[in-house]
Amino acid sequence: MKHLLIGAALLMMAACKEEASQDTSAMPLTVEAVGHFCQMDLFEHEGPKAQVHLSGLPRMPLFFSQVRDVVAYLRLPEQSHEVLAIWVNDMGAPGATWSAPGTTNWIDAHEAHFVVGSRVVGGMGAPEIVPFSDVAKAAGFAAANGGHIMQLADIPDDAALAPVVLDGDSDDTDFNERLRALSRKSEG
Repeated sequence: MKHLLIGAALLMMAACKEEASQDTSAMPLTVEAVGHFCQMDLFEHEGPKAQVHLSGLPRMPLFFSQVRDVVAYLRLPEQSHEVLAIWVNDMGAPGATWSAPGTTNWIDAHEAHFVVGSRVVGGMGAPEIVPFSDVAKAAGFAAANGGHIMQLADIPDDAALAPVVLDGDSDDTDFNERLRALSRKSEG
């Protein structure tokens, strides 16, 4: 029995050591990458992308079509694994454009300067949270496009979790009318 307990303890220590040494370096964006929420090809969407590395899933990051989406993911309570690393495209990197934000210009999200509340929209049509490694480049972007510079922890929940109102959707009247019509059909 004593040998079983020692063996189990050694296995647990080995598992912890393996987890502690998990490679969480940024993965290059490839044509196989799809957005975690939408499961769509990331190259079909403009604007910066993100990736999250989770404990126990080495070299298998979750990719996100928008930085806004990764912020939402981090704020949702349904996490199944510990988040070990968060990488975002540096939109101030040489060659980074809105239509081609880059495949290898990743920066640690905890060190990035984010422009929040600008006029730009990301790949999924929602307001985007735009990351930069250089605060001066973030300030230039904010001066041109509006918004405020923030660190990841300071981004308000509603910047990522608020519903998106598209042009022409000034209220929910049409949606509510259709919902009532469906309810009447199902009742009888």
